[in-house]
Amino acid sequence: MKRNLVIIFLCLVVGFSAFAKTNDVNTAKALTQRIIPQVSEKFVFKKISSPVDRFVLEDTKEGKIQISGNNANSMAMGLNYYLRYFCMTTVSWYNDIAVELPATLPIVKDQITIDAKVAKRFFLNYCTYGYTMPFWQWNEWERMIDWMALNGINMPLAITGQEAVWYKVWRKLGMTDTEIRSYFTGPTYLPWHRMANIDGWNGALPMEWLDNQVELQKKILTREREFNMTPVLPAFAGHVPAKLTELYPDANIKYLGKWAGFADEYRCHFLNPEEKLFAQIQKLYITEQTKLFGTDHIYGVDPFNEVDPPSWEPEYLKKVSSNMFRTLTAADDKAQWMQMTWMFYHDRKDWTSPRIKALLTGVPQNKMILLDYHCEKTELWKKTNKFHNQPYIWCYLGNFGGNTTITGNVKESMSRLDTALIEGGKNFEGIGSTLEGLDVAQFPYEVTFEKAWNINIPEDKMVEALANRHVGKVSKEAQEAWKILYNDIYVQVPRTLGILPNLRPVMKNNQDKRTGNEYDNKLLYGVWKKLTAVNDCSRDAMKLDLIIVGRQVLGNHFLQVKTQFDSAYSAHDVYALKARGAMMLEILNDLDSLNTYHSRTSLDTWIAEARNMGSNDEIKDYYEKNARNLITTWGGRLNDYASRTWAGLVKNYYAERWSKYIDAVTSATVAKKKFNQKKFDETMTQFENSWVNAKTKDNIETTPHSVSLQDYSEYLVTKYADKIK
Repeated sequence: MKRNLVIIFLCLVVGFSAFAKTNDVNTAKALTQRIIPQVSEKFVFKKISSPVDRFVLEDTKEGKIQISGNNANSMAMGLNYYLRYFCMTTVSWYNDIAVELPATLPIVKDQITIDAKVAKRFFLNYCTYGYTMPFWQWNEWERMIDWMALNGINMPLAITGQEAVWYKVWRKLGMTDTEIRSYFTGPTYLPWHRMANIDGWNGALPMEWLDNQVELQKKILTREREFNMTPVLPAFAGHVPAKLTELYPDANIKYLGKWAGFADEYRCHFLNPEEKLFAQIQKLYITEQTKLFGTDHIYGVDPFNEVDPPSWEPEYLKKVSSNMFRTLTAADDKAQWMQMTWMFYHDRKDWTSPRIKALLTGVPQNKMILLDYHCEKTELWKKTNKFHNQPYIWCYLGNFGGNTTITGNVKESMSRLDTALIEGGKNFEGIGSTLEGLDVAQFPYEVTFEKAWNINIPEDKMVEALANRHVGKVSKEAQEAWKILYNDIYVQVPRTLGILPNLRPVMKNNQDKRTGNEYDNKLLYGVWKKLTAVNDCSRDAMKLDLIIVGRQVLGNHFLQVKTQFDSAYSAHDVYALKARGAMMLEILNDLDSLNTYHSRTSLDTWIAEARNMGSNDEIKDYYEKNARNLITTWGGRLNDYASRTWAGLVKNYYAERWSKYIDAVTSATVAKKKFNQKKFDETMTQFENSWVNAKTKDNIETTPHSVSLQDYSEYLVTKYADKIK
């Protein structure tokens, strides 16, 4: 009998192992069928054993490309390596952009074996779910997960659908349907609700939103797990509805600090983790979430993000983290806590060393994983005694607010990362990226995740390869342009950055903290000129290069002309005012026209995604208002924080504001009166609110262009040749 049981057990083990191998191979095969269906049969995948993540590239005797890996994630990374460095192509993170391939697939002459340097590769940010992803459906998410796998990411933040879980919890604790959905913010603002910054803003959240997001999250998690990813799901961090103060009057519930200028009615409440109710809520949430989505036992728990805790005493902070973790493990005994450390940087005056140590050491060693969130600016591992030996992940942020401006000190950041890989300590466990929005160049994030593997291509060769794959072939002009971009333009530490056309007009104030550049605009103009001279600009990546660089050049130039306009006002020179005003409007027109050449640089795409989420006109209008609100007036004191240089937004919003400014200043000068900034700001508020509340009822159609993007870019380069100073 025992012998038979042993045989059965061995058969099950062998069977499961065979299934796992087949499953990984099938996942990799399905990836090729989605992104490169025209040549998917040319690839063979093989499962191998390895103590670390590894991929191997080689040709088969049948002339196919064999990609071996220890799991589907490694196989996907191997596929992307082949696409980048053999096929000279880029896989976009947008689903509507096809992967462009050479006519014949190149052979792999010599076997290539590459191992991962780190086990954990983290991606995403709470804010990305508001600034880019709020209206994504499965098609968009499917490509994003493919892109993550192709870049070796194996630990994505996965917070979709949590409101449906919270709905069940709050109902069980006595709240009504209306009370719960009014406690939630609108869909674009959910990240800041989830981080306990604001409640109720742009609510109430429709019930159909909650239901749809559950089904979407199930698909997301299934696919991520197929790619051997460990999704980071949320857990309870103390944020509770104000209604609980009435339902549980004896519970220790206090206000959190005010956030970003929002009124008290939107302020969040915090339940003390020592309360029995805290453990009850944690258990309810983890149980309900696990029923719906399963668990991978790593939970995002982020108390006190950009808000003051009820007490700054180290003893209190240590108790908070200790009790939070206790409730987490009571709900899931395998639980690990993932904590972003943004607050230690953002509120660095308050988060002193003793307070940081108290919060971190309240959790048992190796049960908390920290995200060193903004390493291109400040590497907290260097300032916190390596996070007091708690495991941490080095992260490149690179973008705030979804701003479309060129920013990022990529070269310096990669040098910092190289140092961290050597000196970061035994608790340095991974590399990640925490970008806030996707409407920017992909390359900083691709470069960051390549650093997680032993690819080790010399920096200059890496830049040349990047340029070549944007064109689809070797291009000296593109290489020269990208070397300037990499070495001299992408040098600015990321912050909330915009071009002046995207910001509300203010006399003699060009908001230098948001518009100042650490490079010469004439140098960037030279890059634009080199890109337009590339022999073939038909690749999608090249089109985006032309737009991203061109709109930055024009935006920088606009600042110069606006400065001249304000000087003309000071000199009471009506002729110069009218001339400079006309130039400003002309730049804005050119800026808008340039962005019409791509769907991903257009307001139409953002609005269409929002409206497509709704089942009827009322909900479509509600989603559209959320979409318009976030990228313009935002709320609180965050006006223009999430500015975007998009076709349609420039023409119908930014240019309208500037036209009103030019008219108001010119009229005041003609009448020999002082320009009234306060009165003008009131006019702006009325216009902005009116635009936010407008509705797009008609189907959105793209106007065909009479000339190619390359021809139009060449025209603009010539037009501004003598104007860029």
